[in-house]
Order: sequence, then C-alpha cells, then structure tokens
Amino acid sequence: MEGAQVAIIGAGISGLLACKYTLSKGFKPIVFESRSSIGGVWIKTVETTKLQTPKPFFQFCDYPWPESVTEDFPNQHQVLDYIDSYARHFDLLKHIKFDTKVLGIEYEGPSEEEMESWSLWGGNGEPFASKGKWKVEVEDTQCHSNQVYIVDFVILCIGRFSDVPNIPEFPPNKGPEAFHGNVIHSMEYAALDYKSAAEFVKGKQVTVVGLQKSALDIAMECSDANGLEKPCTVLYKTEHWNVPDYFPWGFPLAYLYLNRFSELLVHKPGEGILLSLLATFLSPLRWAISKFVESHIKNKLRLAKYGMVPEHGFLQQISSCLISTVPEKFYDRVEEGSIILKKSGANFSFCQEGVLVNGEETPLKTDLVILATGFNGDKKLKDIFMSSFFQDHLAGSPNAAVPLYRECIHPRIPQLAVIGFSESVSNLYTSEIRCRWLSELLAGTFKLPSIKEMEEDVKKWDEYLKNYSGQYYRRSCIGALHIWYNDQLCKDMGWKPKRKKGFFAELFEPYGPMDYASI
Repeated sequence: MEGAQVAIIGAGISGLLACKYTLSKGFKPIVFESRSSIGGVWIKTVETTKLQTPKPFFQFCDYPWPESVTEDFPNQHQVLDYIDSYARHFDLLKHIKFDTKVLGIEYEGPSEEEMESWSLWGGNGEPFASKGKWKVEVEDTQCHSNQVYIVDFVILCIGRFSDVPNIPEFPPNKGPEAFHGNVIHSMEYAALDYKSAAEFVKGKQVTVVGLQKSALDIAMECSDANGLEKPCTVLYKTEHWNVPDYFPWGFPLAYLYLNRFSELLVHKPGEGILLSLLATFLSPLRWAISKFVESHIKNKLRLAKYGMVPEHGFLQQISSCLISTVPEKFYDRVEEGSIILKKSGANFSFCQEGVLVNGEETPLKTDLVILATGFNGDKKLKDIFMSSFFQDHLAGSPNAAVPLYRECIHPRIPQLAVIGFSESVSNLYTSEIRCRWLSELLAGTFKLPSIKEMEEDVKKWDEYLKNYSGQYYRRSCIGALHIWYNDQLCKDMGWKPKRKKGFFAELFEPYGPMDYASI
C-alpha cells in the first residue's frame, strides 16, 4: 500500500531508522517526538556516560562513524552528534514533529469480538486493512493544543529506558516519605548538567541504589565531588559481571559470544535435533568459556577482595543484556574508601535518618538517595494504548516476556509494530535490521504466518529466555543469539543469511552491522 501514512512514535535511534526505511519503500512517515531534539536516551545522560558497546558494533550499516572519532567507546556528545549527522544526511528531520507528545493511540475498525476470532494477523495477514485505522492523539507541548491524526500503521519506538522510572515498593511508612533527606531517581540526576550535578551532591552523604551502569557512573561523580570526606555508598541487591574491558585475558570477547560458533553452544528456539544434540555435547565448552571470562573479570577488578563475585555465570549476564562496563578506576575508589559497596539483600526501607537495610538495626545515615533502579518499560508501552483490550494483550502473562513475534509484531494487535523494546548486545545494530524487516513486510515482500504459528514461536523464544536469562527473562533480550535471530529475519525477507566469505570466516568471525550493508 504505497503512500500509506505511517505514524512513528519516538525520534530516538529506532524512530529515525523506521523513518528512513519506510521512506525507502514509498510510505509517508510522520514522526512524533515529545522533546525538542532527536536522540532518545542519548539526549540526557549522566555527563560521564560513554557507549557501552564497542564502536564497530554500534553504527548504521550505510553510515559509518567519522574518522575524527577515534575512541572505541565514544562519549555521550559524540554519540549524539553521530545520530544527528545521520538524520541530516538522510534528510529525516523534516518528517519529525518536535515537542509533540502522544497522549494515546486507539484502533478504529473491527470489534474486539471479531479481532479475537481472527486466525491471521489483521484478519487477512496483511499489514494494512481497508476498514482499520489508528487514531493518534497528540499534544503540542509548546502551544498546549491537542490534535488527532488518522494513520494506516503505527510503529512504536518509545524505548524502555526513559520517562517511566522503576521505583521500588516499600511497606507503609517505610518509603521515602519517612526520610528527612531527598530521594530522586537517576533520571532526574541525569537531567542536570555536569556542573549542577556536582553542586547538587557536593557536601552530601549520598547513597546510590543499584549496580548497573547509571549507578556506577553516578557513584563515580559523587566520589569526584566529595572524596573521602563524604564517601558515596552504593547499595545493591545482586552482584553482576560488569566488565572492565572487552578483551578477557587479551582475547576479543566478540570471538567468544558474537560469532556463529558461539551460538552452536546454546540451545536455540526452533532448532532441529542435530543442533540440539550439538549444543548439549558442547555444553562443557560453553561452561569453560564462561569461566574463562569470569576469571579475567575477577582478577582485573579484584572482585573476591570486595565480596563482589556473582553467584550466576557470565552467560546468564550476556543472555540478559545486562553487560555494562565498569568506569575506569571504580575499584580504586572502593579501595581508597571514597566509594563504599554495601549489599542490601532482598530489600531495604527508609527511616528518618536514612536507609535501613533488611536485617540490620542501625540505619545507613545519608542526606541524599539516588535510585538508579531502571525504568518500567512494560508500563510505558502498555499505557500508550487507550483500549484495555490491547493493553491486556500487550502485557501478556506475568510469567512471560512481552509477546512479540520477531520481537516486533504482536500477533493480536493489527497494523502496529514495536521497534527497540527488545534488547541486544547493540540496540542500534538490532533496530536497523528490524526496521529493514518491517519495511519489507509493509511493502508486501513477505507475509506473516498464522496467529497460532506466531504465538508458538513467541513461546519458544520465551522458553529460551527462561533457560538462559534466569530471573531476568522478562527483559526480552536476544543478546547471545543475535545471529540466529538475524538469520530468521533474513530468511523472511528472502536474503542470504550467511554474510561471510569462506567456511572458517562464517563460523568464527564476529557478526556486526557492516555484514548486512551490501543488501
């Protein structure tokens, strides 16, 4: 349906890619962005934040990084400049409505009863339906006026790491209201410029809750501001395999986890008997590789000395997309005492003086608590729908990840796709091939299988997540299987899945964005 109107919600990386590739197929995209600039999560980060993925794996396949960026892990400003340059190069900005917040979307078409009876996506298996449209209600945040757009298809590119903070639940009278000091979320801290952030924490006893990248970066900035005089406490629940670098014992991590051989070691959704037997047979090697990486991290960061050795394996960490780099000299700050690591156990609560860790009688005295506890991406995605019918379908089971076929399409929600919600080791890389897949679907290059077949495929991926991601399976991550996943998209589109030249290159060389550039 060339010329169809496509609403794209969000002008982060996924939204820009969706705009570019829908344009390439002759569609008319309109991008709604609530802020005044592009870049998504990169617009506002902690000042010291750098790219977590090595640069070669985080780039557009047809627009490489400029030669002026020599660092392997560019900083926030370099990443934002790169994204902006990409948008300008492909003339995407004219399709974006800035300062336009989407209040909600509503489907106008067949009844809920009729949709429940469908055996094919949208009733006929087509991305566009003659009697179905989406109503998108938006607010101009500058003029405070509302407007409604009627479109043929919606692509949600709202991400999962912004806007809706994940706030821990506390017993009555034991939450932030019981505390005499300030409690903020890392999102509020990141909104400050570097000078303001330093002044905000200066002279305060700060407790940072969390142990992922934002928590570590904020703790380093608090340490810079206060030193030994007011040590920053990092309160965490579970130890993680945060990496010091991507070269365990001098060997590139990509050759251990980002090539076809590494994926032969794990059981995959939809695999045949031969691949299943091979994964079982090679399981000792899978265990040995994990221990090899763990030994490097333990040695370089001196984890045993600080009681920070995780109980789970590294494979679970990467399968959950929870890999993050430790800021340089972080454990030197722990050694000198300007950062204090403290395990909270199952939970913690607030009292007037500060934080009370479960099982302890003496409170952890503090002036400021920064909750680096992530975001509630599921709620953000669910709340954009006005209809409880679609909200319930999207939420799925509380014991399963968000049910998206190919991590893009909900089998029960017509004329809509989700890009950038499910994670990988490089979200830019994965979002690009998903957008290419979606544009081919919209153009009629291929059709989706029946709703039943799609739901069965979703269940197989959910079983994989539960098997390898442990307690973090709801994160929707293809981290350790990105080649297997890309192969499925390529086969759908009629592309050749194997992109390398020669048997050994195909088996052992890491896959990255540039392997798909020539398609």
